[in-house]
Amino acid sequence: MNRRKVTSTDIAKAAGVSQSTVSMVLNKKYNVSFSKETVERVENAAKELGYVPQKRRAFKSSKKEKLLVVFCPNLTNPYYVMLLQGIESRAKEQGYALFVCDTQRDLRMEERYLKMMWQIRPYGIIYMCNPSHCFLELVEELSRDIPVAVINNQNEKLNVDAVELDNSKLGRLMAKHLFELGHRRVAYIASPLTTRQKQRSKRVEGFLKEYEKAGLRENVIIKAAKEEIDKDIAHIDSEYMIGYNLTKELLNETREITAVAGLNDMIAFGIMDALHEAKLKVPGDISVMGCDNTLFSRLHKVGLTTIEHFVIFKGRDACDIIMKKIATHNVKYSEMEPISTYHVEYEPRLIVRGTTSYAKQKKNKN
Repeated sequence: MNRRKVTSTDIAKAAGVSQSTVSMVLNKKYNVSFSKETVERVENAAKELGYVPQKRRAFKSSKKEKLLVVFCPNLTNPYYVMLLQGIESRAKEQGYALFVCDTQRDLRMEERYLKMMWQIRPYGIIYMCNPSHCFLELVEELSRDIPVAVINNQNEKLNVDAVELDNSKLGRLMAKHLFELGHRRVAYIASPLTTRQKQRSKRVEGFLKEYEKAGLRENVIIKAAKEEIDKDIAHIDSEYMIGYNLTKELLNETREITAVAGLNDMIAFGIMDALHEAKLKVPGDISVMGCDNTLFSRLHKVGLTTIEHFVIFKGRDACDIIMKKIATHNVKYSEMEPISTYHVEYEPRLIVRGTTSYAKQKKNKN
């Protein structure tokens, strides 16, 4: 027959103390003062009664979470949501979790997140845009210890792995399409063209070059939002409102244009609504095109002509680069860790839908 298990209640009776005293003494919890005599009485009673301490369940030491960190300038533009979707789908397949740092294009927030990386020690870091120029050295320093991949503008002076985007080529494709349709007086509407957001300027430069080749540079009107807009926290309609407000401003200045290009699809939607409000038909009176081929460009009542540059694939590729770096980190070749730099680039494609057509011929005034 099994012996009854000795409890703390039994020891308390034998030692003439309370059960809580027994519990604290046996568990070495001396946050309450006990006399030497009381401690000895409890320990002796436990020994005489044959008390066997209950084995504590050992906490399994949790393995380090397989974490990837993603730096994002904002999540109000579907372009960045699509990039994140691509990154997350690949990370999930490989058993990694994501921590998203939404910097809101704020230098202080970006710096704060970057400095946290030394403590967090993620398996890898993905930048969904170019790092701010003042932090390029810090990002390169991090990349020597933690795999870093940047989805950036081609030819940026950054010695890290990159999924590259030739924004100049995107701009040239947009201009070429409109030019081939006979549009000789056009406008380009953009977010603030600051040095921090060089990819925007590259897209505009590419657009202008196509018209320069035909000697029509002066026929292109560039309207960019004020720099202050980037200093505000982006709202879900921020870029849409840029397109809408600058188009209204443009129409007050001239009605000679036959086409308007938006830096991205969200700006293009704002352009279209401002034109409809002004009773101008798209594309009958004015053609409109965007860039990025976001989901909304396909869902809109009139499909938006845009540029496809395989955004989701870029997110997956950035994640793949991190995985390759992790896989080779502990592999030695001739007693050395292999060092490699990956660069991936996709060829953009024009997607023609219902918002562009041949330029409307202006009637000659007699």
